[in-house]
Amino acid sequence: MFLTWLDSNSWLLEIGRQRILIDPWLVGSLIFSNLDWLFKGSRPQERPIPENIDLILLSQGLEDHAHPPTLKQLDHNIKVVASPNAAKVVQQLGYTQVTVLAHGETFTLNNQIEIKATPGSPIGPMLVENGYLLKELESGVTVYYEPHGYHPPQVKQAAPIDVVITPLIDMKLPLLGPIIQGNNSALEVAKSLQPQVMIPTAAGGDVLFEGLLMKFIQTKGSAEEFRLLLQKNNLATQVMEPKPGDRIELTLEKRALAI
Repeated sequence: MFLTWLDSNSWLLEIGRQRILIDPWLVGSLIFSNLDWLFKGSRPQERPIPENIDLILLSQGLEDHAHPPTLKQLDHNIKVVASPNAAKVVQQLGYTQVTVLAHGETFTLNNQIEIKATPGSPIGPMLVENGYLLKELESGVTVYYEPHGYHPPQVKQAAPIDVVITPLIDMKLPLLGPIIQGNNSALEVAKSLQPQVMIPTAAGGDVLFEGLLMKFIQTKGSAEEFRLLLQKNNLATQVMEPKPGDRIELTLEKRALAI
């Protein structure tokens, strides 16, 4: 299995001979609702569009997960699996093979990878977006991705998980509360899912963030502090911090398949 971090929440996952592009933001700026004075993300140079993509996997419909400028450049014939909210974005852009996954539903990619949607991040009072469990059917290796650190109780049923991609730090806005839950949320998921490897997402990487909102966002924790938390709780999970653009190979121990 190979992973390439493409900054922010964007990943290229190579598993089961499939290349899965997750929540891609690769070109242009990141701006919510055209309010660049409020929040803007930019990078020194754009990421190359990966080739031979088998699937685009979208967890949320917001711009930092379903980034319209990037999605406009990708081949619209690539298969897409998306939350209901994210599916609206790609459908409006003219993508031809879009599978909407509600919580608990599954999709099988080319008889190699089973993808199951789990409840993820709440967006407002009425909408809960997706996390995903991805299982390589031949080996049983499983990856769990949830980009805001909201882990539903039912995900424990999939334990043990081999790789967890989730935030390890907390980010919050005064009065509004948490934007991203890491730290204690990540520790609880480490206890319940017993992953071999945890990898932080939602960090900036090579990205520069600016705008009024950045003056108020409060950040707490670090990957190193999280390693200490794991040690204090006698957890053998390894924390890996890939550099943006680096393709890393994950060597995992074989474990008995969950029954």
